[in-house]
Amino acid sequence: GDEVILPAQTFLASGLSILMTGATPIFCDIEYLSGNICIKSLKEKITPKTKAIMPIHYGGLPADLDEINKIAKQNRLKVIEDAAHALGSTYKGKPIGSISDFTAFSFQAIKQVTAGDGGALCCKKISDYKRAKRLRWFGIDREASKVSILGERVFEVDELGFKYHMNDLAASLALGNLSNYSSRLKRVRSIANKYTESLKSVAGVKLLETKQDRESSYWLYTLLVNNRKNFIKKMLSKGIPVSVVHQGIDRFKIFNGKVESNINQRKFDQDQICIPIHSGLTNNDIDKVIGAVKEGW
Repeated sequence: GDEVILPAQTFLASGLSILMTGATPIFCDIEYLSGNICIKSLKEKITPKTKAIMPIHYGGLPADLDEINKIAKQNRLKVIEDAAHALGSTYKGKPIGSISDFTAFSFQAIKQVTAGDGGALCCKKISDYKRAKRLRWFGIDREASKVSILGERVFEVDELGFKYHMNDLAASLALGNLSNYSSRLKRVRSIANKYTESLKSVAGVKLLETKQDRESSYWLYTLLVNNRKNFIKKMLSKGIPVSVVHQGIDRFKIFNGKVESNINQRKFDQDQICIPIHSGLTNNDIDKVIGAVKEGW
């Protein structure tokens, strides 16, 4: 009967992780100009069954974490940040991963730092960190379980654990990726700034909001466009890949979502499209994208 509130503007995994605990995902609306959780809608969705809030930092732009954590404290709820897009993002000078009870990062193949797959969990409390370390490997406390004369670890298991630990090969790949991430992040932010300055006055385009008190990792650069199919056809005709990331997951039958209730989510589903952004883009690539958008569609 437990409920967890989250926005539907995310990948399927966010909602499935809630179902896997036996709880029910409750989808609140988003802010149209950010893709992030709507505070007003969040408040309206809280019930006596609510146990946690899962904000998604869409595209890398941090959600309104002060307001979310205040609501959580008032209602004795946990905050679990889905920061799959947000490695390197900051909120009021603090790195994402240092603010809420739990923060989950993704190292999936096309994220900013990759281990091939997998991710990382940040915990504010030492007790949560130690428990997570036990649960990730079958509930066994490896640090406290010494090997006996029989050649086997001596341990006790009193809680259902998993096999969620990362192997050393994957970790090595992630560490190698991490070594130059700060310079790549700087490059991506400079590309985003050029897009913002160049496209802010283009007819038929709305840019997502930026806020002075937070920095995005810009895993995505999303436009809200009129006549999206025509826009996509125009970009593809110029050899520029574009894509939707993602449409609201409340539409899936597995969640039994009430898709008609979240007005901004439906409008976002209709208008959003992502243009290329990554540190490998050349200045010519960037100018090509900007020129194609400015030509119209």
